[in-house]
Amino acid sequence: MHPKRPTEIFGLFATTTVLPGVGPKLAGILEKRIGAHVIDLLRHLPVGLIDRRARPSLDHVVDGSIATFEVLVVKHDRPPPGTRRPWRVIAENETGRLEIIFFHARDDYVARALPAGERRIVSGRVEIRQGRAQMAHPDHIVDPDNSAEMPLIEPVYPLTAGLTPKMLRRAIEGALTRLPNLREWIPQTVMSERNWPDYATAMRDAHHPQTADDLLPQAPTRSRLAFDELLANQLALALVRHAAAEAMPGRRFAGTGALTATLLNSLPFTLTGAQQRAIKEIRADQQAGSRMLRMLQGDVGSGKTLVALFAMLHAVETGVQAALLAPTEILARQHHATINAFLAPLGMEARLLLGQGRGGARKAVINELADGTAQIVIGTHALISEGVSYHDLGLAVVDEQHRFGVRQRILLGQKGRGVDVIVMTATPIPRSLAMTAYGDLNQSRLDEKPAGRLPIDTRALPLDRLGDVVSRLRAALAGGRRAYWICPLVEESEKLDVAAAEDRHAALAQALPGIDVALAHGKMKAAERDDAMQRFRSGAAPLLVATTVVEVGVDVPEASVIIIEHAERFGLAQLHQLRGRVGRSDTASSCLLLYQGPLSETATARLDVMRETNDGFVIAERDLELRGPGEFLGQRQSGVPEFILADLAAHQDLLALARDVARGMIGPDNQPVDRAQCDLLLSLFERDSAVRFLASG
Repeated sequence: MHPKRPTEIFGLFATTTVLPGVGPKLAGILEKRIGAHVIDLLRHLPVGLIDRRARPSLDHVVDGSIATFEVLVVKHDRPPPGTRRPWRVIAENETGRLEIIFFHARDDYVARALPAGERRIVSGRVEIRQGRAQMAHPDHIVDPDNSAEMPLIEPVYPLTAGLTPKMLRRAIEGALTRLPNLREWIPQTVMSERNWPDYATAMRDAHHPQTADDLLPQAPTRSRLAFDELLANQLALALVRHAAAEAMPGRRFAGTGALTATLLNSLPFTLTGAQQRAIKEIRADQQAGSRMLRMLQGDVGSGKTLVALFAMLHAVETGVQAALLAPTEILARQHHATINAFLAPLGMEARLLLGQGRGGARKAVINELADGTAQIVIGTHALISEGVSYHDLGLAVVDEQHRFGVRQRILLGQKGRGVDVIVMTATPIPRSLAMTAYGDLNQSRLDEKPAGRLPIDTRALPLDRLGDVVSRLRAALAGGRRAYWICPLVEESEKLDVAAAEDRHAALAQALPGIDVALAHGKMKAAERDDAMQRFRSGAAPLLVATTVVEVGVDVPEASVIIIEHAERFGLAQLHQLRGRVGRSDTASSCLLLYQGPLSETATARLDVMRETNDGFVIAERDLELRGPGEFLGQRQSGVPEFILADLAAHQDLLALARDVARGMIGPDNQPVDRAQCDLLLSLFERDSAVRFLASG
C-alpha cells in the first residue's frame, strides 16, 4: 500500500483543535481518553440515552426520574457570603412548586441563568424531599423562545476527569459536520439485504439514537460501522498474506514417509481423530508449492507436540532442517525431553539451543546447524539470533504464538528459503478472534483429548473454608498425591489484598510439618526456581506453591490436585490454563477454586463456566463474551487488532461475511480490483500501515 492518505478523508485525521470549543487543554484531555483526531471522536459512540420528553405535573412527579418543566422563577434564596449553604431558587407552574438547588454556585451564574420573574425550561433529575420536588444542578436551562436548543433525546457517552457531557457533545457535533460523503465499498447486494445506510449516515445516526434499540450492536447503524472495521481488517490480512507469499515463495517438501511411518508404529497409543486430521492438513501444505502458514490450536494435553513432530520428521525426510521455538527455557527443555523420548526408537536425537552460556556444547550445536548435521533443533529466542545460521531450514514451529509478536514469526521464517511455518497455541482461541487476529494463517484444531484422560473435577469454595482445604490437602499428600497451590501475586500489594506467595508458602510449610513445600515465582533467581521445579517434578517436594509462572509449560503428569487462591481475580482463559497443569495422566484429578466473596456477576459466571466444562474451546467463547477481545490473549504484543466499533462476541456473524467481501475486493493477480477504494477503506480504519509493515517483513 502506498503511504498517502486519500485526500477526501484528510479532514477526519485533523487534530481535535480544529473543532469548535476545543482548545489545547481540552484536546489534551480528549487525547488521553478518546484520541487526538477528529475520527477518534466520531468512533466514540454513545453507551446510553436520556429521554427528556417527559413533562409530568410537579405534584405527581416520580422520585429520581428525569423530567422537564416550564416554570416561572419566583425568587432566589442566596447563601450569605462565606457560608456553605446551597443557593436555592423557588420556581413554579400551574401544577406545583419546584426548588432548584446549586451547591458552590460561582459569581452570578444562577441569577443570570434563572432571572426572577421570567419563565425558563429546566430539565434534569428530580428528587422528592419532605414532600417537595427538588432539582439539583439542572442539565439544561433554556429560554422558552429557544426551546429547540434543548435536546429531547440526549446520547450518553463514556467520560473522563475534566470532560463534561456538554463539552464532549459540542466537539462531536463539530466532528459530524466534517463527515465527507464517501464512495461505497460494500457491495450493493449486501447493503440492501442488511438494510444498511451509507457510512456518513450510519455515523450521524449512531450519534443520534432515538430509542434504546439504536444502541444495540445489532442496530443497522452499529452493525454497518462494525462491518466496515472488520472488512478493513480482513482486507489488510488478505493483502498481507498475498504479499508474504510473493516475497517469500514456498517450496514443495514431498517426504518419503519412512521416518513418520516408523514413529507411528513405535507409539504405544493410537492418535486421536483430531491429531490424524491435523497431520494430514499439515502434510498437504508441506507438499504444496506455496509456503505454509498454519496455526495448530489445541487444549492443554491434546497432543500438539506430537503433531508438530510428525511435520518436523516429514521435513527431515526431504533433506531439510526443522526448528521449534519456545517462549521460555523451561518449555524448551520440556519439549526437548518429550521429543527425544519419541525419537529414541528412531535412533535420532534433537538438539537444544538456549540463550545462556558460551560453552563448547552451545558452539557445537551452532556449528551442527550451520553444516546440516543437526536435523531438528529446539530452543528459545536464541534460534532467531544473528549468530545462528542454518544449512537449510525448511520448517519452523513457533510454540505459544501469543507470547511472540508477528515479527518473530517472520524472523524465523527468514532463516531459510521458503520456510514453512506452524504456530502452536494451548490457548484455545474463539473462531472469531482467530479469524481477525490470525486471518493470515490457516487453522488446525485439536478438539479431542487422548484416550484415558479423565475430566478434572472442579469445585469452588469460599476462602473462609481455608482450614478445611488445608486438612484435605494434608490427607491427599499423605496418600502420595502431588499438588499445586497457585497464588495471584508475589508481594503484598495495597491495591490487591491477596495472600502473597511467600506468605502462603510459609503458612503451608508450618501447617504441613514433615512435607517439603517448594516455592516458585517470577522474582526468584532462575537457578532457584529451576531447583524448586525439579524437586516438585521428582516428587521430593510433593507440594509446589507458585504464581502463574506455572501457567504454561510445567509438565508433571503425577500432579493431580491444583488449588487456585483468589480464583475470582483470574480471567477464564488463565484459570483454564492453570487447571490444565493437572489431569495429564489416567489418574482422577481435581481443581479447587478458592474465592473471596461477595463475587461480582462476571466472577460468578467465570467460576460457573469452570465447574460446568473442561472444553477449552467452549471456555474461550464464553471468555470472549465475558471479557471482550482486547484482554483475551492478555498481552499487547499478541497481535490482536484493537476494534473500536466491532464487538467480536456480538458481531461474529459479520466476520465470515467480511472475509468473503474482502476476497471479492482482490483480483486473480492478488492485487486490489479497485485500488482507490481499498486505499480509502484501509486508511479510514488505519490498517494501511499494518499492510506496509507486514508486507515489508
